[in-house]
Amino acid sequence: MTEHLKDKRIALLLSGGVDSAVALHELCTQGLHPDCFYIKIGPEEEEEWDCTSEEDMEMATAVAARYGCRLEVVDCHREYWDKVTRYTMEKVRAGLTPNPDVMCNRLIKFGAFDEKAGHDYDLIATGHYAQTEIIDGKKWLTTSPDPVKDQTDFLAQIEDWQLRKALFPIGHYMKDEVRRIAEEQHLVNARRKDSQGICFLGKINYNEYIRRYLGDNPGDVIEQETGKLIGQHRGLWYHTIGQRHGLGFGGGPWFVVRKDIAHNTLYVSKGYEPTLAYKDVFPIHAFHFLTEVVDMHEVTFKIRHTPEFHPATMQQTADGAYTVCSRDKIHGVAPGQFCVVYDKDHHRCFGSAEIAFID
Repeated sequence: MTEHLKDKRIALLLSGGVDSAVALHELCTQGLHPDCFYIKIGPEEEEEWDCTSEEDMEMATAVAARYGCRLEVVDCHREYWDKVTRYTMEKVRAGLTPNPDVMCNRLIKFGAFDEKAGHDYDLIATGHYAQTEIIDGKKWLTTSPDPVKDQTDFLAQIEDWQLRKALFPIGHYMKDEVRRIAEEQHLVNARRKDSQGICFLGKINYNEYIRRYLGDNPGDVIEQETGKLIGQHRGLWYHTIGQRHGLGFGGGPWFVVRKDIAHNTLYVSKGYEPTLAYKDVFPIHAFHFLTEVVDMHEVTFKIRHTPEFHPATMQQTADGAYTVCSRDKIHGVAPGQFCVVYDKDHHRCFGSAEIAFID
């Protein structure tokens, strides 16, 4: 990797976590000297909404100093709240299940950052568990050898020019190897826990994040099979298809199987993993190809961040619209989720599209 990078200007996004710290170590041990940037995106309005940004900044500062690299703070707070939060709230208000982290990569880490500082650099390096390969002269996003940590699904909406600038120095490692390197190098954050959930929320509950912007909108909860009134929900946006935990109704377990947006009604079904929660055929729209348009007749895909890839065939129905015909029945297929599509060996990531409303 080193030779073709020596004449490149590299920006490294340091988050304060162990992954980006080891990414810096990897670059520096190859004789490269990237400029480091800490992107500020966390909320500022109230102390209880403050995440771990102060600790993140301390960790990033210490790691950058360890390798003699310049560290600059780039404030993308307003861009995050204007773009990613707006995207999230518009989707949940419409009854969809969005993924803010996917859009954060596209709009902030490889988007707003590039506008503010990254345009001066040939490459933007991050601590993502993903790889890139040049195949037939074109750059492709490819999966990490660590199936649990692989993050190509979070990167499948970035633009083609963003992919051309992307560099993933630890993408070829397993997570335990990254931890081992950090401990061997005595990095200050070697044993720091990985962040969970949305990239900045920290200790904030996702439902509290939604309530802050949309409030509550109570409605009926109905048993799908019988039409019986089970109770009240506080807002359809707090629930997603396939959800089992956190419903709070007795006599269960209950599963969310449908949301009637027009009548503000939540439909649930009793029993363990009900058939109603499974789909093997569903539509997706506005497919975003990462590198180029490809034949997607025989593919694999995933609809959430899990190690499992599902084989499928894709039937094109209109410009950017496809029907996914999965070999497996998939639990919890929800409109608004991203269906991320790979080649049949789940190696090259072709791109992704939102799951459309299902009739």
